[in-house]
Amino acid sequence: MRTAAELKSGEKVTINDIDSSNPSYRRILEIGFTPGEEIELIRKSAFNDPLEFAVRGTLIALRKKEADCIIVS
Repeated sequence: MRTAAELKSGEKVTINDIDSSNPSYRRILEIGFTPGEEIELIRKSAFNDPLEFAVRGTLIALRKKEADCIIVS
């Protein structure tokens, strides 16, 4: 089981699930990170936080803590 925070730059994956126990669960779903959606890690900033993802044709930055609750394949 991998999370979005563990991806390498340029890697494309599909979201399997979102950890609903995370406080940011609802926000993550609302901005487009839903199961079945393909995401790509565009780049990591200094100290790997935040991370920039491409999802649904949009670039979105997430904190590493938030990306840890996105389970990918």
